[in-house]
Amino acid sequence: EHTNFGFDLLEIPERFDRFEEGLEVITRLLREEKPITLQGDYYQLQDAILLPHPERAGGTRVLIGGNGEKRTLPLVARYANEWNGVFLPPARYTERNARLTALLEKEGRDPQQVRRSLMTRVVFGRDEAAMHAELAEMGTTAEAARERGIVVGTAAAVQEQLGQLAEAGVQRVMLQWMALDDLDRLAALAEAVL
Repeated sequence: EHTNFGFDLLEIPERFDRFEEGLEVITRLLREEKPITLQGDYYQLQDAILLPHPERAGGTRVLIGGNGEKRTLPLVARYANEWNGVFLPPARYTERNARLTALLEKEGRDPQQVRRSLMTRVVFGRDEAAMHAELAEMGTTAEAARERGIVVGTAAAVQEQLGQLAEAGVQRVMLQWMALDDLDRLAALAEAVL
């Protein structure tokens, strides 16, 4: 997309530097009622104020998604109200979640105040044959997909995996449904699992 619209996506370190400074700007504008002044490397504000100010106490909630331990999780600990892990199997989610809790405590924040979520793909089959057919189209197996953090299976298996994610600390799951033209199967997933 960035190429289509003529934007330089930048290298990852510079992109994260801008993102970090941007988070400071955005969260301060959303959460502080007084004008802010900031002379950053990328953004300069002089007596800036956001009007109308968010009505929610504490400002608009900020969700940061990603799994990186070096930059992403520290930014979540400093600025976010919700962490959204991406394509993590339960064991890896547990590890990242524990790391985030330690970072939040280091920042002096209550870990319970930061919601934990996960975005991942779901491959649902009404039966094993349908599930394996979709996996074959993806060029993978159920085991390999699960190792990559994808929720895979019939209703019982999907329910079991969602339970494992809840035990790992996931409070909300955002399931990506890639079979965009198969609304009947999506309805079957919702009826059987949700």
